[in-house]
Order: sequence, then C-alpha cells, then structure tokens
Amino acid sequence: MPTRLSTSILLLTLAGLGTAVRARAELVILTDGQVLKVRDYETDGEQARLVFAKGGAMTLPIERVERVVDDEVVPPPDPPPQVAQAAPPPAGPLPIGFDEAQPVPEGPYGGLIYAAAKRHQINPRIVSAVIRAESAGNPRAISRKGARGLMQLMPATGERFGVRKDQLTDPVRNLEAGITYLKWLADRFPNDLERVLAAYNAGEGSVDRYNGVPPYRETRDYIRRIYTTLGLTVAGITASAGGGR
Repeated sequence: MPTRLSTSILLLTLAGLGTAVRARAELVILTDGQVLKVRDYETDGEQARLVFAKGGAMTLPIERVERVVDDEVVPPPDPPPQVAQAAPPPAGPLPIGFDEAQPVPEGPYGGLIYAAAKRHQINPRIVSAVIRAESAGNPRAISRKGARGLMQLMPATGERFGVRKDQLTDPVRNLEAGITYLKWLADRFPNDLERVLAAYNAGEGSVDRYNGVPPYRETRDYIRRIYTTLGLTVAGITASAGGGR
C-alpha cells in the first residue's frame, strides 16, 4: 500500500507530464480591448485557457491574447504639496529617436539591432535594453504567457506588425516586428520613454486607461530594470493622473 508521501510524489509527477505551461496571472487583455480578471492562465502554444476567480473557464486561440499582466498594484504615493505654478515637464531622459552617433549594441545581434533601429528611427540602446529585460538575448525564448523571441512578442502583436507566430523565434523577423511596435509607441507617446516602455509591457490601452504609467508593480519594475540598464536615474515612476479598470 503506497504511503501518503509516495502518493503525493506520484500526483506531482503526473501533474508534471502535461504539455500546457501555466502562468500565475490575473489580468488578460484581449485584442478586442477586453480586460479579463482571472485566477489562472495557461497556454500550450496554440490555445490559452483562462480560469476565472468566481468559477468557470474559457479557452481561446493564443492569437486573441494581447497581454497578460499581474494584477498587483503599487499603492498610490502621498500627494505632493500644491504650488502656485506647476513646473514644466522635464525633457526626456534619453533620446528615443535614432542618431548616427549612437553605437552598435554589443552582443551577437548588435548589428541586426542597429540596422533595424536605424531603419525605423529608434535608439538602438533602448532596443537592446528592452531585449535584455525581455529575453536576455535568447531568440528562442518562450515565456509562460506565450510571448516569443528576442523582444518577447505575443502572437497577436507579431501578426499586428506583419510577422506570423511561427516566425517569432527568427531574430530578424522578431526584431522587425518588435522595433516597428516600439516606433509606433514612440509616435503615440512622443518624448515620453516611461509611457513607451509601460505600453510595451502592459499595452497602450492600459496607459490610456490610467492616463500614464499603470499602477501594476510588474510594469513599474520593468521600467526600472530598463532604466538601470540604460544607466538612467530612476527618480520615481510618473504617477498616473487617473482612470480605472
């Protein structure tokens, strides 16, 4: 007769035989703009299964999932003291656009990054920092949420910018779609690196909804990591002015 310990080990072993990859996540943003709060999310690469906190589940093609973001929020800071006249917004901490004086990033994909960044007029240092935060430079990386390649694009984002799901682990195609998306965000949020990075992580819809960087801890930590890589001082992520889920 098996002991309780051996039974537990057997159950754990059987559980590990499944092919689906689970991700603890609570906000699933769909391509049609819907934001679903879930208790669990899993993907097998083709389908995504959402389990709702109040019961029930939904299975849908992975191409319908735009983002998966942890629903942990940062408590709002104390309001700053009011002043008679607001100071003008500071200039961006780093040029987002391309300049010929910007160096080729180090690493095996530096040349590809520089060429694509130049083509789309994006600072290659920013692209390189995003890649470091997203995949640590692994072109075949696939996250638990279903994001793929150097710039960790969800299949929906890849298709949006002309790259099929099966092409996202090709460094050239991944960079083309990812840098095209960064350029699109830079045009949408001009001279605002924080919002560009926040939108890359949590989606431009989330930035619009909160009128600034969303309060998600994951997103704010993401911005801080990239700022650190770029050698920028993080004086505090700009608080959103309002909005709601």
